[in-house]
Amino acid sequence: MSIDINCDLGESYGAYRIGNDEGIIPFVTSVNIACGFHAGDPTTMRKTVKLALENKVAIGAHPGFNDVLGFGRREINISASEIYDLVVYQIGALEAIVKSEGGAMQHVKPHGALYNMAAKDIHLAEAIAKAVYKVNPEYILFGLANSEIIRAGKRYGLNVANEVFADRTYQSDGSLTPRTQEQALIHDPNYAAKQILHMVKEKKVVSVQEEEVPIQADTICIHGDSNEGLSIVKTIRKTLLQSDISIQNFKQAKH
Repeated sequence: MSIDINCDLGESYGAYRIGNDEGIIPFVTSVNIACGFHAGDPTTMRKTVKLALENKVAIGAHPGFNDVLGFGRREINISASEIYDLVVYQIGALEAIVKSEGGAMQHVKPHGALYNMAAKDIHLAEAIAKAVYKVNPEYILFGLANSEIIRAGKRYGLNVANEVFADRTYQSDGSLTPRTQEQALIHDPNYAAKQILHMVKEKKVVSVQEEEVPIQADTICIHGDSNEGLSIVKTIRKTLLQSDISIQNFKQAKH
């Protein structure tokens, strides 16, 4: 059994530093790099791409709403055609930097509010999947496990990765608990590892309503902007390896 561990990186902006990119990256197998809309800037993008290539981890674009002030975590009411355009634009920006550094991109993972809205809205999910397909049909689409994003990706013939979260709690419908609610975030590395192991081995997650919800785990997300990110990813790696589960990027894990 193999599993991918991904992390959202490159979220610093200008003089502002967010996350521990250098500390976390040796412990993951895929990274999702902010593309300048919700976070990141051209210089940060280039530096993060170089860091990923040096650590030999798979690179993905992390497109989000054009909302630096809200870190892309505020819902914005825009049309599906606008979603398509902003995703194409951001994929293209990172793709150019990756190519200029001699690398190749592997995947696309929407960010924040865009991710959560598209997980439930078929029209937004279709716009994202279409954008990925039109830019490069070989790119893998990362999305919330069993969500509309995954279904839309499959309809376009994309390879999809069902994503599960180590540091977030779940609702009984399989969605993530909104950050505005209590119990939304998991801060205890041991609890996070226990949740991940249950999802990977048993294909279930226990919701905050204490119900077991079926779930498919292809890739595990660690948030790079949390204070506990490094300790969580270290604990998860140790737990998975002790359970005879190897850690490889999504393409390697599938072969």
